[in-house]
Amino acid sequence: MSDRLVPGDAAPNFTLPNAAGGSTSLKDFADSLVVVYFYPAASTPACTQQACDFRDNLASLKSAGYQVVGISPDPVAKLATFAAAQDLPFPLLADEDHAVAEAYAAWGEKKNYGRTYQGLIRSTIVVDGAGKVAVAQYNVRATGHVAKLRRDLGIDKA
Repeated sequence: MSDRLVPGDAAPNFTLPNAAGGSTSLKDFADSLVVVYFYPAASTPACTQQACDFRDNLASLKSAGYQVVGISPDPVAKLATFAAAQDLPFPLLADEDHAVAEAYAAWGEKKNYGRTYQGLIRSTIVVDGAGKVAVAQYNVRATGHVAKLRRDLGIDKA
C-alpha cells in the first residue's frame, strides 16, 4: 500500500471504464472540485447506503461546486446494474486491478472477524481544481459519512 495522501499532495491521475460504457478520467474534472470515493462492493448494504447518501446530497454538493465519482474493484457490468437499480446520477468507475485504489492508498490490509486480507479501504479524497488533494479521509464509515463530509467541507444541507 502507498503512503496515504494528505492535503497538498498531487492527486494521482486515472482513466477508468465507467458504468455508462465509456471512460472517465480525473482530468475530465479539471478546474472543478471532485469527491472521489472508494467503496468495496456495489450492491452490498453499506455501499448502497453510502452511494444513496451521495445521490441524495448531490444537489447541494454540486451547488457548492463539487462533482462526485465512485470507484470500486467491481466489473463494469455490476456497476451498471448498481447505478440503474439505485438511480445513481454520478459516474461509477471500475478499478478491477485496484491500481487506482493503490495509488490513492485505498487498497491495503483489512481485518474482519479475525481474518486479515488485502482489500479496498473505504476512503474519500477531495481533489481541488488544480489537481491537488484538499481532503483525504480513510477508513470512513458508510453510514453518516456524507453528512460528516458535508460538515467538513462547510456545506449546509440544501
